[in-house]
Amino acid sequence: MLQIVLGRRLAALREAAGLTAAQAADELQVTLPTVTRMEKAETTLKFANVKTLLEVYGVGQAERDEFLSLLGEAATPGWWQSFREVLPNWFGVHVSLESAATHIRTYEPAVAPGLLQTPEYARAVLERGLPRVPHDVLERRVQLRIARQELLTRVDPAPPQLWAIIDETVLRRPAGSPDVMRGQIDRLMEVAELPHVTLQVCPFAAGLHPGAFGPFTIFRFAQPELPDIVCTDSLSSASYEEEKGEVALFREALGETSVSALTKEKTKEFLGGIRKDLYS
Repeated sequence: MLQIVLGRRLAALREAAGLTAAQAADELQVTLPTVTRMEKAETTLKFANVKTLLEVYGVGQAERDEFLSLLGEAATPGWWQSFREVLPNWFGVHVSLESAATHIRTYEPAVAPGLLQTPEYARAVLERGLPRVPHDVLERRVQLRIARQELLTRVDPAPPQLWAIIDETVLRRPAGSPDVMRGQIDRLMEVAELPHVTLQVCPFAAGLHPGAFGPFTIFRFAQPELPDIVCTDSLSSASYEEEKGEVALFREALGETSVSALTKEKTKEFLGGIRKDLYS
């Protein structure tokens, strides 16, 4: 996450120096996409390159030292790197954002959010979504999904505020056996009791709503350098957007969807009813 902050700061320093990304690339004798990836934290920030750019941008010695010190901290691997053999680069970004966010807001139309899945449910979802993956790799993916959930019960730093809206489809479409679905609904009911979690179900009766056309997650951070970031994902990739207008569209869609959804208390009743009617 610190890499993202430093990348954005590097871009701001370049702009303050009145240089284009192409000019920065010429100074480093690299391609323009290389500088662009550096500023977007899509590639590792190399000490020598950053040091050169800071000098080119006319950054004072004290600020250069601070920046390079933070760069050293950013090189420390995140906990998720222990899963690097099963962690695609695009999803590594997602886990990094998730771990650093103070607020996570998400809509899921088809399956329970990864942060709220039981191991059995996660396994059933991954088996269907990744049918060609070897069993040992799939199990590591399940372990990663469950490890991500530790942020909901962490103490320092405080857990993020999680606001999750799920479609009624999530509850009615079986993923695995009735036992798996019972366990998953029990998990949703349990997590819904946490003070920092708001869970809402959007019922079929609500009809179409702005969020109905695909899953998305909005991340918000404590660092003032970072804007809200929206992630829209598919089976094998993800797209990240931070442009204010685009983020605002997703924020509005989630807000309108929440109005169509059941309240937090009604959601608990609805979950209990679905469990009794379908999976008892």
